[in-house]
Amino acid sequence: MTDKQQLYVLLFATTTSAFLTPFMGSAVNVALPIIAKELSMTALAMGWVATAFLLAAAITLVPLGRLADIYGRKRIFLYGAIIFTVASLLCIWSPTQTFLIVMRAIQGIGGAMIFSTGTAMLVSAYPAGDRGKMLGINIAAVYIGLTVGPFIGGLLTELWGWRYIFIFTALLGAMVIVLTTGINKEERGGAKGESFDLAGSLLYAVALFAIMYGISLLPSRMAVLLIASGLICFIFFAYRQLQIPFPLLNIRLFLDNRVFAFSNLAALINYLATFAVTFLLSLYLQHIKMLTPSQTGLVLIAEPIVQAFFSPLAGRLSDRYEPQIISSIGMALNVVGLIPLIFISNDTSIHYIVICLIILGVGFALFSSPNVNATMSSVENKFYGIASATLGTMRLVGQMLSMGITMLIFAVIIGNQTISKANNPLLLQSTQIIFIILAVICTVGISASLARGRVHEK
Repeated sequence: MTDKQQLYVLLFATTTSAFLTPFMGSAVNVALPIIAKELSMTALAMGWVATAFLLAAAITLVPLGRLADIYGRKRIFLYGAIIFTVASLLCIWSPTQTFLIVMRAIQGIGGAMIFSTGTAMLVSAYPAGDRGKMLGINIAAVYIGLTVGPFIGGLLTELWGWRYIFIFTALLGAMVIVLTTGINKEERGGAKGESFDLAGSLLYAVALFAIMYGISLLPSRMAVLLIASGLICFIFFAYRQLQIPFPLLNIRLFLDNRVFAFSNLAALINYLATFAVTFLLSLYLQHIKMLTPSQTGLVLIAEPIVQAFFSPLAGRLSDRYEPQIISSIGMALNVVGLIPLIFISNDTSIHYIVICLIILGVGFALFSSPNVNATMSSVENKFYGIASATLGTMRLVGQMLSMGITMLIFAVIIGNQTISKANNPLLLQSTQIIFIILAVICTVGISASLARGRVHEK
């Protein structure tokens, strides 16, 4: 196989994996009401089906990114695809909600191995002038996954049951495994031979788990203790990283590299402000507007269709113009899309929802590709794996915080009970409050995006 063919196989493998996890997540979101009914889940347990994946991935992303820089990115990518595929198969036989949530967590670890290496492999293989284009294609695959996920997930759920979503996911995972084994070159970053900080990895995992799990338990006293403990552990982790010669996470990347620091902060805020939208609208459309899973999927594909269309364009634009400007315009459009959702009611038309989703789709596309391009272009090759993992962590922590806010509001207003027609007014009230919070957070995020500074030299 020629070098050019190897590049195409690499692009196809990483793009398929980029499609895989968002497809599964969006498909499962549409099927959640049916899954909850079959496995007798409360509203909070439903949230954990999504949150378990995000939490496990967030905890392991940075350590796995560091391992990839040391031992080889292809190897970690391949192992991740295998773990993800096996966990998907096991989800098919879930007898209880606990088993399903545990398998989703294992999927999260496999997903983290893919997230932490795919972008780094692409950036390493392609020259700087083509990175935005390649990243745009890769991110477009994410949005295509989000596009077809709700429709295919809803259709599979209606025709054969929600477990077929995981069968479909396992088949895609097997395809990624086959493609990856066809890549001959084992690419390593400049960290080969350096030591791995196991103690730091454990400290990092404890800190992130305590904070994220604590958020899910708010407003209880245990939640406050967990969050405080997590913050203390994170302070010790940061101090340790500044002292050792081969840190798990190079804190100085954040202290000395303005573009890297603010690009990651912008990613965190953007995902925090937008991730819960699909989850909330899936519940709204099925419980309040009484749509079927497949009908709900047809409505929700409006946003990712637009994202898939505009992402390659945004990536190419970021090769020529400042990502700082393009990303900030994208985040401003996200605010414009979120504000109308605050006012949804029982009588809100489906067209109103679709228009909001289209605006969010354009905004997210303009933000994401340029932001990834800015982040990866701001570091040297030896940090590609950890930069990819850090950016992935910001995405997952943002998504986790978005679900954390959602579960907190659900806990306060709906409580620990199933969502039914009787408490639809509480579901609607919760949804409106969450959209207010998300819109405010996204507005603040525009400043972080603008503050990153220039990437391209004049």
